[in-house]
Amino acid sequence: MVLIVLFTPPGFFADNSQVIAPLPLPRNRLTVHPEDNHMHTIIIAGVQPFCIMVSAGDQAYIEEQLQRPITPLEYACFENLWSEHCSYRSTKPFLKTLPTTGENVLLGPGDDAAIVKFSDEIALAIGMESHNHPSYVDPYDGAATGVGGIVRDIISMGAKPIALMDPLYFGPITEEKNRYLLEHVVQGIGDYGNCIGVPVVRGEVRFDERYSGNPLVNVVSVGIVDPETYLTARVKKPGNRLVLYGASTGRDGLGGASFASRDLSEDAEAEDRPCVQVGDPYTEKLLIDATLEMAATGTVVSCRDLGAAGLAGASSEMSSSFGARIEADRVHLRETGMNEVEIMLAESQERMLMEVAEEDIPALAAILEKYSLTWRDIGEVTEERRYVVTFNGTVVCDLPIDLLVEGAPGEEWESRAYTKEEPYTAPEGDLKELCLAVLSHPDVASKEWISRQYDHHVQLRTVSTAGGAGLLRLGDSALSLSCGCSPRQIELRPYDGAANTVYENAANLACVASTPLCVVNCLNFASPVHPEIYWQIGEVVRGMGDMATAVGAPVVGGNVSLYNESDEFGTQILPTPSIGMAGKGPVMCYTLPEDGAILAIAGTSTPALGGSVLDSITGCGGPAPDVADPSILEKIRSFVKQGGFAADISAGGLVAALAESALRASVTLEGDAIPVLFDESPGRFLIAYTDESIAKELDAVEIGTVGGDELIIAVDGTLIRLTPQETQAAQNALTSVMYVE
Repeated sequence: MVLIVLFTPPGFFADNSQVIAPLPLPRNRLTVHPEDNHMHTIIIAGVQPFCIMVSAGDQAYIEEQLQRPITPLEYACFENLWSEHCSYRSTKPFLKTLPTTGENVLLGPGDDAAIVKFSDEIALAIGMESHNHPSYVDPYDGAATGVGGIVRDIISMGAKPIALMDPLYFGPITEEKNRYLLEHVVQGIGDYGNCIGVPVVRGEVRFDERYSGNPLVNVVSVGIVDPETYLTARVKKPGNRLVLYGASTGRDGLGGASFASRDLSEDAEAEDRPCVQVGDPYTEKLLIDATLEMAATGTVVSCRDLGAAGLAGASSEMSSSFGARIEADRVHLRETGMNEVEIMLAESQERMLMEVAEEDIPALAAILEKYSLTWRDIGEVTEERRYVVTFNGTVVCDLPIDLLVEGAPGEEWESRAYTKEEPYTAPEGDLKELCLAVLSHPDVASKEWISRQYDHHVQLRTVSTAGGAGLLRLGDSALSLSCGCSPRQIELRPYDGAANTVYENAANLACVASTPLCVVNCLNFASPVHPEIYWQIGEVVRGMGDMATAVGAPVVGGNVSLYNESDEFGTQILPTPSIGMAGKGPVMCYTLPEDGAILAIAGTSTPALGGSVLDSITGCGGPAPDVADPSILEKIRSFVKQGGFAADISAGGLVAALAESALRASVTLEGDAIPVLFDESPGRFLIAYTDESIAKELDAVEIGTVGGDELIIAVDGTLIRLTPQETQAAQNALTSVMYVE
C-alpha cells in the first residue's frame, strides 16, 4: 500500500502531514519519495510525479459530508476543482459585486465564454484566461497552450474565433532570463495563433522587477456567432450521451489546476514541467472547423473545452445542473498503462466534450472522422445529481455533484490597508535626456519586435492595429478591442488604479469613435494569505466594478490567478488586474495628423507622477493619479467621428503621445516641465484637427502645430529638440535588445 500525503492550503506546508488514503495500484510501480521534511511526492514508475494536495480543513469537511473514506480519484478531483484556479475560493465574494448584466449581454459569467450582442445578426463570444505559471516553467508551450485553451473556450460556444489580444508582464529586459522568457512566450503565441489562423490584433507588454520569476501571460479571445444559435457548456437533458473528441489523452498537464494555485518554487522549471501541457495547433485548427460544422447541424446540445482539471473538470462542471456517469476506460489514450487519476485529471490539449442525443452520434461522428479527429462515447447525463466515474467496471468516484463543483468552502483572509505613495522629489538631469529615457523605456518603446511575429490580417477582417485599439470589420460596423492595465499605479492606489484601468481602455476605444460593450478580466495577484494582498484584491474589484458601471461596460467573464510569487527571486507580482474591452464603432482607418493640423490637449487631470514610467526610471515618487472622470469620452467619440484625431495620454505622458502621434511638430507648453511632460494621469487626450469647429465642445488648450523637421517642445524656459532619428532610436530600444539577425 502506498500513501498519499495531506497538504495544507497553497502557500503553506504542514509539519504534521497525514496519511489519508491508499492508492490501489501495484506496489512495484509505486514509491514514496520524501522531498523534504514537509512534503512527499508519489512516484509512479514510468509516470511523471504527481501530488495530491488537500487541506486538513477540507478533509474534515468532505468526510463529514460523505460519511466515508475517499478514493484517490475523488481526492484528485477535490484538489483540482476546489483549487483557487477553479473555485475562486478567496475571491468569489468580491466577484459577485461586479456588474455583469446589460442590454447587450446574452450570456454572462459562468460558461466557457460570454455572449454579447453586437448586432441583430452577430453576437460576440469573448473570454480571457491566464497561463502564468506554465509560461515560466516552459514559456513556449505555456504561452501556446494558453492561446489554445482560450480559443477552445470560444469554439465551445459554437463561435468562430476571429481575434486575440495578449497582455504580457515580465521582469526587466536587461536580464537574460527575462529576455529568454519574452522571446519564447511571444514565439509560442505567434506560432499557435498563426497556425490556427486567428489574428493577434492588440497587446500590451509591461516590465518590472517584481515579475522576475513569475511572468504573466494573459490572453483574450473573441469569436462571432449567431445570437440565436450559440451553444452553452451546460447539459440539457438526462439520457443524452457525452462524447469526447480531439487529441488523445496523455499524462501531460497532470495537476495543472492546482499547480496554477500555488507559488512557484526555486526549482519550478525542473519539478513542475509535467504540469505544463504541450499544444498542437494543427489539431486545434481541425477542432475549430469540425466543431463549427457540427454546431451548424443544430444537433450539438452543449459543448465544453477540456481545460483546467481535464476531463474531470469539464465533465463535472458541464453536468452540474443534472449529473453524469463517466466510463474512464473508454477514453482514447496516447500512452499505455494510465490509471483513472491520470485519465481524468490530465490536461492534454485539443480536446472537447459535447452532449448529444444518442441517435445523432453517427452523423456527428462522420463529421469528426472527415477531419481525422478521434472520438469516443464516454458517458451519459444522469437524472440523479451525482458525479460517478467507473474504471474497468469498478466505481472509482461517486460524489454529490453539487459538493464537487460548487461546494468548496470559501477562504476569507485577513485584510489590511496600506499606504505606499512616497513624497515627490523632482528628478535631476537634462530634460531632453529624461524625454529620451522615457521614450526608450520598454513600457513605452515600440513593440514592433513582438507584433511582427503575429499575423494581424489573417481572415481579412482587420482594419487597423495602430494606436490604442485594434479594429475589425463586422458587417457595417467595427469591432474595437483594447487591453491592459497600469500595475505600478494600481499598487499605490488599488481602487483608483483599477478604476482607471477600465477608464483607460474605454479611452482607447473613444479614440477610434467606439463605445464599450463589455469587459473581461484576468485578476493577477500574489498570495491572498498576505493581508495587504487580500486588501488589494477587494479594492481592485471594487474600483473595476464602479468604473465598468460608469462607462457602461459590464464585466462578463474572466479569470483569477493568485499565488503569483517566486521563491527564487523573492518577489511578489504587482497587482495586475489586466482587462480586455470590446466595443463598437464606425469602420475607420487610424491615421496620424497631417502637416498643418492644430495640436491641443483636451480634458483635465491633477498631475500625479507616482507609478509613472518616469517614477520607474528616476524614483521621483509622488501621489498616484485620482480616478478619471469618464464624462469626456462621449465628446471624444463625437470629435473623432467628425474627422478629428485623438490619442489617450497614458504611459510615458505627453512626451510619449507626441512622439507616437506627431513626430515632427512645434509645441509650447505652460507650467512645470516635469509634470507637464511626464504626468500619466488619465483624463487627458492629445488631439489634432484642421477644422476648429469640431473641437469646440472639448474646450481644448492649443499647444502647437504638426509639421517641420523635428519635434520641438518649449516648456518652462527650456527648448527641447528631438530629431526623428533620436526619437526613433529611443523607440526602437526594445527591438534593438531583442532582435537577432
